This record gives sequence, structure tokens and C-alpha cells, in this order.
Amino acid sequence: MKTLIRWAGDDPEREGLLATPERVVRAYREYFSGYDEDPVALLQRTFEETDGYDEIVTLKDIRFESHCEHHLAPIIGKVHVAYIPRHRVVGISKLARVVHVYARRLQIQEKMTVQIANAIDEVLNPKGVAVIIEAAHQCMTTRGVHKPGVVMVTSHMLGAFREDPLSRREVLAVIGTPGLASHELL
Repeated sequence: MKTLIRWAGDDPEREGLLATPERVVRAYREYFSGYDEDPVALLQRTFEETDGYDEIVTLKDIRFESHCEHHLAPIIGKVHVAYIPRHRVVGISKLARVVHVYARRLQIQEKMTVQIANAIDEVLNPKGVAVIIEAAHQCMTTRGVHKPGVVMVTSHMLGAFREDPLSRREVLAVIGTPGLASHELL
């Protein structure tokens, strides 16, 4: 960190920068804490007492912060997760935690979308899984092309949401039109 501070043109021994290297280490430990957690293990505690519930379960607008693996710049957005239970459901906080674990790793949005969907599919074995992510990438808004207000939307559909057009339309209607509220991401 001292080398980067010098490279930027400042003095790492200046009072305001003396503790910066330690602060950055603590911040990076938090930013990348997802490597220390197993997302599949988070989903293991499930509930079979559903009284036959077999409709879509959706958790919308899960806010996340991640970091682009190409520039270490922040990616800020929201994730929508839906699944159709086959025999069991999972506590909704666990869905949010799975998002958090994958977001706390160096990422590209496309990969994160697939990772979340695959983890839910692997553990719950539902009839279908849908994951949609809307995010603003600071590597594009604060550097390079400098295009603030641009939102990237990715989706990964499995099972019924991929194979059945009616199920796909229903989940998209439940989630709403991604990208319309892009100002909320910034």
C-alpha cells in the first residue's frame, strides 16, 4: 500500500496516510470474506413442512456490493432469487446469505449469477431456479468509458423457468422489470 501511495504521488508517512495500509487490509478482509464461507453449507437446513406449497418463492432486491476481478472496482446492485420448491424450502435469510457469500469474492456478474442459481439448485433440488442481477459497475462508471447510470442485467434460469414459457413469464412478472430502478443502485 505504501508503494501505491507513493506511486499516486503522495507521502505514505503523512499523518493522514499513516494508518491507511492497515485500514485497507481490514477493508479487503471484509470485501473478500466470501472465500471463507461455503454457500452450499448455508442452504443445508431446509424445511419439509410446507403443506404442499409448490408455487414460486421469491426474494427480491437483495442489495449487494462486490468487486470486479479485472480492476478491483466496486460492483453495486441487487439480486432477485426465485425457486419453485419440489419437497422442501429454505429460510429466506439463507438465500440472502448465499448472495452475500458469492458477492464477497472477486467477481464478474455473469459468473455470480450462475453460481447463486447452481448452489440453490444443487441443495434444494427445486422444480426451477431463477436468478436475476442488476448492477452498476464502477470499473465502467468511474474510469475508462465513464458512463454513470448504466445498469447491467444478467439472468440464469434453470428447470421450469428455462423450459416452461409460462413459468418464466410468471417469475419475471413477480420480480418486475429489471433495470427500471437503476438510479437506486448508485
